[in-house]
Amino acid sequence: MSLYELFTSKGRSGFGYGSTAEQVTAGLSLDGKTVLVTGCTSGLGQEALRVLTMRGAVVVGTARTLQKAQAACNAVTGKTVPLACELSDPASVKACVAEVKRLGLTLDAIICNAGIMGIQTEQAFGYEKQFFTNHIGHFMLVTGLLGQLTETGRVVMVSSNAHTMAPKDGIQFDDLAGTRGKADMATYGHSKLANLLFAKELSRRFAGTKKTANAVHPGVIHTNLGRNTNPVFMFFFGLLGPLMLKSVAQGAATEVFVATSPSLATTSGEYFADCNVAKARVDADDAVMARRLWEVSERIVADLPA
Repeated sequence: MSLYELFTSKGRSGFGYGSTAEQVTAGLSLDGKTVLVTGCTSGLGQEALRVLTMRGAVVVGTARTLQKAQAACNAVTGKTVPLACELSDPASVKACVAEVKRLGLTLDAIICNAGIMGIQTEQAFGYEKQFFTNHIGHFMLVTGLLGQLTETGRVVMVSSNAHTMAPKDGIQFDDLAGTRGKADMATYGHSKLANLLFAKELSRRFAGTKKTANAVHPGVIHTNLGRNTNPVFMFFFGLLGPLMLKSVAQGAATEVFVATSPSLATTSGEYFADCNVAKARVDADDAVMARRLWEVSERIVADLPA
């Protein structure tokens, strides 16, 4: 397939690789809707913030600090609620959950967009930091806010096709500290597989309701996510980016589409790429692994310092 064919091809949704967040929400009014977006200060989160407010939604934009969240929210003209939520800091996540509840906000969607990559030698609270931040931080946030979801609320987990690079036997329950020294992308992929399994298990737990949970692969985009990766890799990544990578506007399309499209009101437990249902690796549908991850995550959160 040529680059032209790749960018112009459309899937069953009517959108595809080259679609942007503005295009997938064209003609859609989100007046009266409230969406929480993590990581709203740059890249995909910033674009999601911009487009969702453009369409009329109130966006609860979270960032590592309130100052950063406020600056990002001030950069758009729509209605926003800036909040601090440092996903690697349980106290910050709990404070964010408490503030959403104090403000009496009900959420039509939660887009778990924030993440870190390329720091597999670091730990947080005894766990590999990418796993702790990308999965446990969002697990705490989402489970803490389930009571704030509307009757038709949606949870969108930004996973990645990098989940296919996770260890072949799946979640490393015997090495969540990351001491075995996996390769950079295997460690990042491990956290992204956890995001995907969390969405699948949450969807199962939503059974019998109108709430939905899905995971998405945004595409490969040159954003601040790669700030901790090998500088040589990032140099060539930057040179080749304009030819090979999605733009931020295209990268944000799938998460925004899954969070808002009326056509997906009853779609749950799926993995999306390019605004269409995609195929994940086989063990992404392993219900036993997903349930175990949920239970282990609950124990991790319960054992964290108060």
